[in-house]
Amino acid sequence: MNERTSFVPADRVAALPPYLFAGIDRARAEAEARGLDIISLGIGDPDTPTPDFIIEALRGAAGRPDNHRYPSYEGMPAFRRAVADWYAARFGVDDLDPDREILCTIGSKEAIGHFPFAWVNPGDLVLVPSPGYPVYAIAARFAGAEVLPLPLTEENGFLPNLDAIDEAVWDRAKIIWLNSPNNPTGSMASLDFYGRLVSLCRRHHVILAHDSAYSEIYYDDADKPLSVFSVPGARDVAIEFQSLSKTYNMTGWRVGMAVGNAELVRGLGVIKENMDSGTFQAVQEAAMAALRGGDAFCRELRRMYRGRRDTVCAALRRFGLRFYEPRGALYVWARVPDGFTSESFVSRVLNETGVVLTPGTGFGAAGEGWFRISLTVPTARLEEAMSRLARVQAMNGAAGAGGVL
Repeated sequence: MNERTSFVPADRVAALPPYLFAGIDRARAEAEARGLDIISLGIGDPDTPTPDFIIEALRGAAGRPDNHRYPSYEGMPAFRRAVADWYAARFGVDDLDPDREILCTIGSKEAIGHFPFAWVNPGDLVLVPSPGYPVYAIAARFAGAEVLPLPLTEENGFLPNLDAIDEAVWDRAKIIWLNSPNNPTGSMASLDFYGRLVSLCRRHHVILAHDSAYSEIYYDDADKPLSVFSVPGARDVAIEFQSLSKTYNMTGWRVGMAVGNAELVRGLGVIKENMDSGTFQAVQEAAMAALRGGDAFCRELRRMYRGRRDTVCAALRRFGLRFYEPRGALYVWARVPDGFTSESFVSRVLNETGVVLTPGTGFGAAGEGWFRISLTVPTARLEEAMSRLARVQAMNGAAGAGGVL
């Protein structure tokens, strides 16, 4: 009798490339083991703590026995009401139905990953931004979909070129993903762009899935990100994914919300009913405190990130690297020097300086030639990282025409 010594993974797992951020963690650990002082600009995990008033709300709620039982799948009615109130105050979307159009999620990644299973059949077409958050494409492929990347280029302000999508593609598509403010580029969609996209989705009966996790991280108070529901008619076709992770420094808390078309929200809810048991109610109560009382904290957070962004952009200008100055999100998207690929450049920087960057190709093929800098380290460490990056740039002899694209 032969004993089995290994297991063969499912085809869907075997076909996956290594997950981007897991690979970054491994490379960082290897460099750290060699004794390098690591400055990680690779992952967008806020480095400052969750505000005290949110922590205190959790403490009080966690001590109540009624919060120790299974939560509801869709989220507490009070949480969903708080989300509706926040949408009304923040975006002027004042008629959301908390019972039908809002769902509590375990952060936005979980909801984004589950969503295609409610709506995609094998062979359906899903349109994803490239570069873009890897989970859009991974989840679609897990559900058996065909994935078509939509290149985000400098020429189009790092937004999908809607004019370049053929009518035949629109007629086949089941879902189109949009992320604004965008990870990794920092671009933002305008009201006109949202209007055109909603109109196309309504005409072709395509689901518009909008990842709005960075809506409260922006750099100009006169240039606030919009909700897709700022456009009349968007609730006919759209669902929007929000998260408290970046907004209130709550990445580890795993709480967010899906908002929009009642049919789409319900479809996601059916998947969640069968795949998870909801979000701990004490965390939901802390999230309510954040949504109702977090405006002052958010203003200060934006001020901090604005200073960090300006530090990085000034340094890139000084030593000759071109970049896109972000309007939102937590990142600066920059060109690699001549003679490098995205991966060869970030590997050299890590091995020679201990600075962890993210290669643009980790976000899709259209990210080749770019790298991403995360702003989630203190300013002094950012300055040190930029100093080290300048040494690599000088060794490459590439000082020259840096600046904003």
